Amino acid sequence: MRRAVCPGSFDPITNGHLDIISRASRLYDEVYVAVMINKSKKGLFEIDERIGLIREVTAEYGNVVVESFHGLLVDYCKERDIPAIVKGLRAVSDFDYELQMAQMNNGLSGVETLFVPTNPTYSFLSSSLVKEVATWGGDVSHLVPPAVLTALNERLHAH
Repeated sequence: MRRAVCPGSFDPITNGHLDIISRASRLYDEVYVAVMINKSKKGLFEIDERIGLIREVTAEYGNVVVESFHGLLVDYCKERDIPAIVKGLRAVSDFDYELQMAQMNNGLSGVETLFVPTNPTYSFLSSSLVKEVATWGGDVSHLVPPAVLTALNERLHAH
């Protein structure tokens, strides 16, 4: 069984993330979406909420497992016998950082990193940008799945 992981904070998951996950799900038998827990960052959504949203929007693929993790990604991969990390690259600026991470992860454990260029439609997209635009009432309906849009509106505009 061929397995890969798509790691991230997914706060919230965007159409850009979903594009990478869906493409990975066509290439691998099982795709793990690993939601990173970062105690030093307060997210808009709690880990359990992120996991729920990701499960909802990836359910149609049938081969996606969504879990949280903290610590080193290579340890997560080792525990689950996952030989590959799939990462989306938006721009050259992503590549510099991601290449260093890929080389470190490979050096630590032999895990390979595969870079997938993002769909040009989403080349500018980030969770941070979505949150900022949504906070100020901007339309992000074309940037996130409908379930995420609903959750964002409820979280940001609850009175």
